[in-house]
Amino acid sequence: MPDTAELADFYEEGYTQDPASAERSSRWRALGAKGKADHVIALCAAAGLAPESTLEVGCGDGALLCELRHRDFGGRLAGVEIAPAAVAIARSRAEIERVEVYDGRRLPAREGEYELGILSHVLEHVHEPAALLAEVARACAAVVVEVPLEDNLSARRAAKRAHAAEVGHLHRLSRAAARRIVSEAGLRVAGELEDPLPREVYRFLASPSGTATATVAAAAGVAASAKWALRAGSHRLAPGAARRLFTVHYACLCLPAA
Repeated sequence: MPDTAELADFYEEGYTQDPASAERSSRWRALGAKGKADHVIALCAAAGLAPESTLEVGCGDGALLCELRHRDFGGRLAGVEIAPAAVAIARSRAEIERVEVYDGRRLPAREGEYELGILSHVLEHVHEPAALLAEVARACAAVVVEVPLEDNLSARRAAKRAHAAEVGHLHRLSRAAARRIVSEAGLRVAGELEDPLPREVYRFLASPSGTATATVAAAAGVAASAKWALRAGSHRLAPGAARRLFTVHYACLCLPAA
């Protein structure tokens, strides 16, 4: 695996930006946390799980854990994160009981210490995703995994590949590849769902920054809403074809294979 300090330095930049960029990034993480929380809660509800302790690995600034606390879900909430700047932000949030710096290898947790583990948009960033998932499963009785399915035509475009590399994606996963990682970690998929993402996400990504006019902003919002409607409708009618055309988010609940 790469040196932990190198990984920490890479992700540290996302939390030490200029004030305007940092504020937009914070709003983006808070928006994403709403959908991620939806997925965690839906998967656990379908399996009859009501965890009293939750550990998020790669918790970033703690946005998802805070969203879970606001929904009164997950019980005792803790997080670990490789970037010290993100840890500092997450530790400042009263909603989270404990946040620690993670070395990327061994979790600071006893075997089975937590009822639920969360790996949300983490596995595509690490060199050995199955090994990390197995380590989280050591500390947690059940694990919710979420990844973007980027093995599709849209994500193969040069601009999309460049952006994926910029944010540290090491794997372009398909649903089959995600399931393979779960199996290699000694786990089984006990429930799964896909999400082509809500309209708010498309509108946020399309929203111009800086001094754009109201007309430009409005046009960007209309175009984003149209893109969302097309993709959401395509995924609803033909999910397999949609996965081959554009990126959707895949989440699954993982339990011990035995």
